[in-house]
Amino acid sequence: MERKQRTIRTSQSCQGVGLHTGVESNITFHPAPENFGVRFVRSDIPSSPEIKADIDHVVNISRGTTIEENDVRIHTVEHALAAVSGLRIDNMLMELTGKEPPVMDGSAKDFVECLIKAGIKIQEEERKVLEITRAVNYTNPYRDIDIHVIPSDRFRITFMVEYPLPALGTQYEAIYNMEEDFAFEVAPARTFCFLSEVEMLREQGLIKGGALDNAVVIVDKEIDSSEMDRLKDLFGIEHNIIQGANGILNGKVLRFKNEPVRHKTLDLIGDLALLGVPIRGHVTAARAGHASNVEFVKKLKKEYAKELADLWIEKLND
Repeated sequence: MERKQRTIRTSQSCQGVGLHTGVESNITFHPAPENFGVRFVRSDIPSSPEIKADIDHVVNISRGTTIEENDVRIHTVEHALAAVSGLRIDNMLMELTGKEPPVMDGSAKDFVECLIKAGIKIQEEERKVLEITRAVNYTNPYRDIDIHVIPSDRFRITFMVEYPLPALGTQYEAIYNMEEDFAFEVAPARTFCFLSEVEMLREQGLIKGGALDNAVVIVDKEIDSSEMDRLKDLFGIEHNIIQGANGILNGKVLRFKNEPVRHKTLDLIGDLALLGVPIRGHVTAARAGHASNVEFVKKLKKEYAKELADLWIEKLND
């Protein structure tokens, strides 16, 4: 028998700025009734429209996952979704006062602390879980990306990345007990980017809220004095910027030796939550990102269409 569904006991909020849009934003996690699922609501819009966290609502995957329903859009939903999913919360309404959740420190740590402070409430209905009984494989041979899921007795993730940089190299992470390990081993891992990407991302209208206190910037090229000045203007920094002997801009200390792959794992957990129900299976990923995560979830939904439909019929009948 599955365990019971869960929500939170009280509403709790986090405040900050959106990573890509740069908008001031407040996210409030609210309790939700059984079989409600996970939804966002934009309270900054007069009608307060709701957007269901669903893979069919994904409209953009430019350095984050953006969803849209009825012409209402929310950017970079993956960290908030990962916090909810990682803590095994089934029913949640996330209220936003802007078009993007606050980035906080670039991880899901603050969201997890907020949810733990809210308290977990056990509900009466049984939890609906998609049990993986046959493998589903996604491969992008042009980018050497692989994501697979196979049967397992619980939700597990194994992730591997490779970068031709001394600061990163080959990194590996395995989470075999999500409920016990997520809050301490995955949630604190911060988002990262390469120095060579920073100006390009700004030119694309992204990372408007990016700063050295909410992202790890990995130095992958030499920096001359003119670029130092541009970076200071870009990030609004008055003091000097240093390359960092550890390969990280300003010598920022990583929280984990393999923090980048842990953040990739965090993103994958958030994107998997867009399936709409948790899975019981072992997901393995190599060199994956938001685009491949989304394609994998779409394929998983298609391959298990009958089983998912049966789960929704059960929910409606409960």
